Amino acid sequence: MAETLTCGDLQAGRYEGILTGAGQTEIEALHKGRIIAVAQITPHPTESGAQRVAIDLPADILSDGVQVIGLRSTATGEVLDRITLMAGTALDEDIRGEMALLRDELEMLKRAFRRHCAETGQD
Repeated sequence: MAETLTCGDLQAGRYEGILTGAGQTEIEALHKGRIIAVAQITPHPTESGAQRVAIDLPADILSDGVQVIGLRSTATGEVLDRITLMAGTALDEDIRGEMALLRDELEMLKRAFRRHCAETGQD
């Protein structure tokens, strides 16, 4: 059975999730190729064979732009989950640009849909 890590919550810099299908493993948090934290893994109180995973993310990874943290199994080397953090003023411009593109595409789809309805006589 393959290892699966399901995110349960991310609050106040603490990631919590459920790990299933794992034997003896640790979960490492990687940021820009370096290990920034190691998870605390404990048996899940209600799910047989599942484990609770908790990782406290260090504050020094918070900076402008997009930061991606990979959660990697030490047993398989596979990245089981990713945390993406976005912050800063540079991001504001990116989001506004993306929103403008989405609005333009939505308007184009609305016009095409209305034209289709008018041509086929359907509402």
